[in-house]
Amino acid sequence: MDPVPQTRPQTAPALRRAPVQQRSAERLARILDACAVLLDETGYERLSTRAVAVRAGVPIGSVYRFFGNKRAMVAALALRNLDRYAERVSERLAATPLLDAHGAIDGVLDEFIAMKRTVPGFALVDFGVPAALPGEASDGSPGSTPGNTSDEASGAEGDTAIGDGEGGSRGEVEDPNRLVAERICGLLATHLGRPADEELHRKVLVGVETADALVRLAFRADPAGDPALVDETRLLLHAYLGPSLS
Repeated sequence: MDPVPQTRPQTAPALRRAPVQQRSAERLARILDACAVLLDETGYERLSTRAVAVRAGVPIGSVYRFFGNKRAMVAALALRNLDRYAERVSERLAATPLLDAHGAIDGVLDEFIAMKRTVPGFALVDFGVPAALPGEASDGSPGSTPGNTSDEASGAEGDTAIGDGEGGSRGEVEDPNRLVAERICGLLATHLGRPADEELHRKVLVGVETADALVRLAFRADPAGDPALVDETRLLLHAYLGPSLS
């Protein structure tokens, strides 16, 4: 089976409206780029749609055209991260001569670590959205606390009810590790010529959950990712996933 890079998004974006023209797509990309940079600078709690609009150099109405609130915006960033991660893994596996099980596992882990170290906002928001803040609904809308003056509640231009327009809007990436496991499973099956059966799906999901916890531990121990803990993660994945991929 010839390896086929998986570059097409496989999850619905958390957008009110999908961009149609190139100029609109470029504006959306600038908004998400600005969101990622500000996440590194301010964290999720202090992130606001207004600050993102200023950093992206677009009117606040342009942000609200795509997103009902900051949570939906961060969810879209997480889904873009997932698509870009899948692209990187696919390119890495396709470029590896004589790819074997351990080489494939290394590619999956190394690209995740590399994105943690280099991609803006990825250390805080990789493939999922942070837990809702106090007073913030799970869809990202502010609570009904008296005196709330957040820009999401200010009735800014383009701020219409969630789900009122084309395609609706979603403020969550549901079960992000399961989405990651599905993408990785497809990539491994394609590049190693192995059926993506129920057993492989189960093994990869366990591997993703385990690696996620251990990589978080590595980056808590060292902002650049503790090398010894990353090596332990690699050995564990080789031992657990290797026999199923060989």
